[in-house]
Amino acid sequence: MLGDGATPEQVARLRNRLGLDEPLVFQYLIWAGSALQGDLGQSIFFETPVTQVIAEGAETSILLAVITMFWIVAFGVPVGILAAIRQGTWIDQGLSGLAMLLASVPTFWVGLYLILIFAAGLGWFPSSGFPSVFDDGGLYNLRYLILPSLALAAPNAALILRLTRASMLDVAREDYVRTARAKGIPPYRVVLRHILRNALLAVVSAFGFTFAALISEAVVTETVFALPGIGRTVVQSILRRDYPVIQGVILVIVCLYLIINLLVDLSYRFLDPRVELE
Repeated sequence: MLGDGATPEQVARLRNRLGLDEPLVFQYLIWAGSALQGDLGQSIFFETPVTQVIAEGAETSILLAVITMFWIVAFGVPVGILAAIRQGTWIDQGLSGLAMLLASVPTFWVGLYLILIFAAGLGWFPSSGFPSVFDDGGLYNLRYLILPSLALAAPNAALILRLTRASMLDVAREDYVRTARAKGIPPYRVVLRHILRNALLAVVSAFGFTFAALISEAVVTETVFALPGIGRTVVQSILRRDYPVIQGVILVIVCLYLIINLLVDLSYRFLDPRVELE
């Protein structure tokens, strides 16, 4: 920060200003106490509060995650249901093979080919960047996130597809499902009310793990598409050794992960009345 020509006195003053001359345990207690009050420290590179640095990238990352989850649910769950209903047919085999392919392909590779085909080739979508939805263009600026969200959704949608199929096949073997069919209940009602509803417990529980995967993979995706999100901020902060920003982002991500998993656990009570919350 001071350059190669800094004097020992300048180094000592800077260490005192940053609190680096205190014992490590005491430094942590000071940081933790400030974090509990909403103060995550000062960015070394930007010389602004860490909360402000995180807030600047939050819009991009949140919108990217929401759109990605939409693709995951819109593709993974319905296609998984179709594969389970058509078990053993060429449709099931084809969809299962597609899921294996999507789960095996790296996210950055998918992103690069999406840019090559739909941005550089066809010109349907922008290849990089993201202007805020509060700028000129409004919600139309969300088109900048279509390709990144598709690249990020591909492997995770494949996971939900396979899990939905496996869960529905497990539930379909239960006695109450055979009883419902024996009573002459229409097949679509058996699938929707008896099989899908009970199979969703396992699928919903996977959304928490999917969210964690989105956080880790968003770092690569935001770098490929040059998105001004939190993931790209982390990468830049690591290269700049901006440790307060790294600590702050990790803390925020951990808190979000815990909140998402708590909401998933609470949703069990609504999906299955037999589940008791203690």
